[in-house]
Amino acid sequence: MRILVTGGCGFIGSNFIRYMLNRYEDYEVINLDALTYAGNPYNLSDITENDRYTFVEGRIQDKDIINKMIMEVDWVINFAAESHVDRSIRNASPFLYTNVIGLQCLLDAARNSDVERFLHVSTDEVYGSHHSDEGKFTEESPLAPNSPYAASKASGDLLIRSYNNTFNFPVIIARPSNNYGPFQYPEKFIPLMITNLLDNKPVPLYGDGSNIRDWLFVEDTCRALDIVLHKGKAGEIYNVGCNCEMKNIDVVKHVLKILQKDESFIKYVEDRPGHDYRYSIDTRKICDKLGWKPEISFEDGISRTVKWVADNEWWWRPLKARLKSLSSGFWQNSG
Repeated sequence: MRILVTGGCGFIGSNFIRYMLNRYEDYEVINLDALTYAGNPYNLSDITENDRYTFVEGRIQDKDIINKMIMEVDWVINFAAESHVDRSIRNASPFLYTNVIGLQCLLDAARNSDVERFLHVSTDEVYGSHHSDEGKFTEESPLAPNSPYAASKASGDLLIRSYNNTFNFPVIIARPSNNYGPFQYPEKFIPLMITNLLDNKPVPLYGDGSNIRDWLFVEDTCRALDIVLHKGKAGEIYNVGCNCEMKNIDVVKHVLKILQKDESFIKYVEDRPGHDYRYSIDTRKICDKLGWKPEISFEDGISRTVKWVADNEWWWRPLKARLKSLSSGFWQNSG
């Protein structure tokens, strides 16, 4: 089996590649990544000598590269995306270019080849926000994205739906909740918090920290995507979450406790425009129909994440230095 993974040098993509190569001895993985600011080849430095792994630098918008590579694989899983909400608020163009136009190029190449399965990794943010503490979004809930990033991902999901209905193309969509774990780019909420605290710097927190997210450890996500890829039904959508909803302030307090810091390290900052209050997804479909369930509790996952970050300064320090020079500090307010 040969699998094309796009965006495989990113956070979830790199964890998924490592997971698949470790789990399936007869699988080969081709990783296509544009190595934009968040694509880091060091995420996979431990498997570069694996003869079942091939890396190709390139964009999913490059039809020449895509058309050639697609003929060599059986399955495609698409992680390639611009994914940072704050950056989409500053400039939505790269998000539309990759998350919609790039996806369309990838879909066209795949449907004109012998690709048997196409799994697209979306996000729970396409549903928008719950404005109360009740209710969950199912796979049939209407899409109501509230940020340019989420709108670009929702547009991609609708494009995929059209390719399944118009061309009978065997595409599947997975919509994970907020992921965390090793190799997550340090502009994101949890790794930004941990790295700041390791340097005795304050933790920026939007508003009053009451926004709620469902936190899913990346290893559980990889297992879910594996199951969806092998057992999922073409044309279907699967929510992937941990049923572990927490306020952002409580996540911060949990990490403070692990690192033995007090709450004086919390720095409340002005809330971002259109900040969704609560994400909550119903995961009964993937659990009941495909037999998946999360195995790693938040307490275990966050402890493992803090330890990994603390033990791997060689990985994140250069990234934070580069981020600071590129972004003039805006990223420090991510939350």
